[in-house]
Amino acid sequence: MTRPITLFTGQWADLPFEEVCRLASGWGYDGLELACWGDHFDPWAAVEDDSYVPAKLEMLEKHDLQVFAISNHLKGQAVCDDPIDERHRGILPDKIWGDGDAEGVRQRAAEEMKMTARAARKLGVDVVVGFTGSSIWKYVAMFPPASQDLVDAGYQDFADRWNPILDVFDSEGVKFAHEVHPSEIAYDYWTTVDALEAIGHREAFGLNWDPSHFVWQDLDPVGFLWDFKDRIYHVDCKDAKKQVGNGRNGRMGSHLAWADPRRGWDFVSTGHGDVPWEASFRMLNTIGYDGPISVEWEDAGMDRLVGAPEALEFVRRLAFDAPSAAFDAAFSTQS
Repeated sequence: MTRPITLFTGQWADLPFEEVCRLASGWGYDGLELACWGDHFDPWAAVEDDSYVPAKLEMLEKHDLQVFAISNHLKGQAVCDDPIDERHRGILPDKIWGDGDAEGVRQRAAEEMKMTARAARKLGVDVVVGFTGSSIWKYVAMFPPASQDLVDAGYQDFADRWNPILDVFDSEGVKFAHEVHPSEIAYDYWTTVDALEAIGHREAFGLNWDPSHFVWQDLDPVGFLWDFKDRIYHVDCKDAKKQVGNGRNGRMGSHLAWADPRRGWDFVSTGHGDVPWEASFRMLNTIGYDGPISVEWEDAGMDRLVGAPEALEFVRRLAFDAPSAAFDAAFSTQS
């Protein structure tokens, strides 16, 4: 059950696709998790231009790389977000932003997510990773008081906007793996329960497990795998380091930039933080996850050209296969 180890290209989208292929292949990665921005993968071109996907596959093959998933976090974020503002202008292309009218942005983002499902099928992959956005993340502090009706309306808004998208995923035989992440409709354990309930537990909607977002919220990433084992459609390896305990650094980050030592936590390269990686990989074996292990490299205090190959070495060492037989089977006197 040796799982392929891939590199998520989202943090490398400033580099040409061919250069990322060259780097990842040289380091020894098995494949790429392609981001739908930069020049790495364009869902519209994949569907509308018959030469586009073959050219991407040819480039991957040239560098002995495979692709198991594509990711469209940035457009997915805009599907449910409220407000839509200058933050979104910074991450969305003109085609989605348009005139900036909020509802127009949401509708165009939804159309791209549908197109992403079609593009995934043309590429030959079964999983799209991404965000959902959320109209109720703004209520996370619960002051001014947010009524239960307001919160319930947010889950209904999510279901109303994502069910038509998931209909296309169903028709294409592709699954959406939502990354449980602050600012999304599902950002911790109980919001994941509520989001799955809101969507009717439909099979097209599952989870991308990224433990870095659990660490700083004091959640158990290993127990999460067990409880949602039937919904783990993809795995991203990213790490986080807590820096609380001095009476000054808080969980919320204090509006401080990444790598500022006054932050209560920070993203760090895989293996340098507080994620219980060995227990996590053992649990992935236990639940029978045999998909890719994708390194999502983020560390504002380390050069990525150092971090990405080091992370690969770390994951290869710990992401061992489950045994083919129980160790105590050797004690049996039965043939």
